[in-house]
Amino acid sequence: MKRLFSLFFCISVVTVSFAQKNSLDYFVSQALVNSPLLKDFKNQQLSLSLDSQLIRAALRPQVNGIGNGLFAPVIGGWGYDEVITNKQQLTGLVQVSRSLLSNKTIASQIASLQIQSLSAANNGRITEQDLRKAVIDQYIITYGGQLQLDFTNHVSELLKKEENILKKLTQDNVYKQVDYLAFVVTLQQQLLNASQLEIQYNFDYTTLDYLAGVVDTLITPLQDPHLYATALGDFTGSVFYRQFVLDSLKLVNNKALIDLTYRPKINVFADAGYNTSFFYKPYKNIGTSIGVNVTIPIYDGKQKKLQYSKIDIQEGTRIAKRDFFIRQHHQQVLQLMQQLNATDRLIDQINKQIKYTETLITVDEKLLATGDIRLTDFILTLNNYYTAKNLVTQNYVSRLKIMNQLNYWSR
Repeated sequence: MKRLFSLFFCISVVTVSFAQKNSLDYFVSQALVNSPLLKDFKNQQLSLSLDSQLIRAALRPQVNGIGNGLFAPVIGGWGYDEVITNKQQLTGLVQVSRSLLSNKTIASQIASLQIQSLSAANNGRITEQDLRKAVIDQYIITYGGQLQLDFTNHVSELLKKEENILKKLTQDNVYKQVDYLAFVVTLQQQLLNASQLEIQYNFDYTTLDYLAGVVDTLITPLQDPHLYATALGDFTGSVFYRQFVLDSLKLVNNKALIDLTYRPKINVFADAGYNTSFFYKPYKNIGTSIGVNVTIPIYDGKQKKLQYSKIDIQEGTRIAKRDFFIRQHHQQVLQLMQQLNATDRLIDQINKQIKYTETLITVDEKLLATGDIRLTDFILTLNNYYTAKNLVTQNYVSRLKIMNQLNYWSR
């Protein structure tokens, strides 16, 4: 028992270390575990596996007990014809029957269930892709809000520090009272922005918990998702394209099933028991019988040809959807790659501007302490710095979303 507890503890520690509660992996794994739709697809596969077993079970001999009692009285010459009813009858039989199906018939029926199971599994993978993408998108939005909030709080602290210096300089008549008040207004506006961003961040975080199926009121700082675009391989191996392959297999199998309905059907049976009308030596009416039932299709009004035509129409629709998907996939990937490259170039440009602005702020702070710079110029520099940092954050979030899209199509 101690060894089992130690093993469980080690597994728990490893799990927590690899998926901390503020990491992207944690929220994605929780969403996949808690999703009722994914569980439904898994249960569909289990159910289809049982259907396959049911087909095999139906091929075994079926044993049934049959009981029947009949009494048809004739009163004053009125009643059922005794030639038909024998007036009275008692039956107690054990019947054994078995359908004689060809191996090809059985294989086609099993194949139909296997294709359905593969489709359920593939739909589950597509649903997993969609869920993973939705959770990652929400995580990126929340993380972007966190970056904006952290930077806004940082600027607010910087303004508070400068406000103490400016207040003293204003009292010493280095700066005018009106300039100091303008700076205080900027500080108050920055504090309001921080409050608004905090409200939005809390809302985004609870939305992330909701998507992942996590019940938790604690909000902890999120880790950088560190998304990287996976290599774009052969898209014909993706779960999206695989659905077209499965649809093709389904249509081919449907034709095979139609062909099988026009094959002769044979059913053999045997019974043994007691069957009597009580007219002659009823104690000797214990016996047995065997029989065979054969059904041979002859003419169906050309239904087979019409059913083939319906399948051909479905195949045409499948091909049109597949070709459209191929074109759409190529176009989507090209657009995403163009957006990613443009975003990277823009982020590099903004970062260069931020470096210049940070240098300017350092110089302005020194000049501010001596009164050698106008407050309006210092406020303008801070606003430019704040705008540039927010622009970097927005483009970084956009970059993460683009990579999430690329991974969605290539995974």
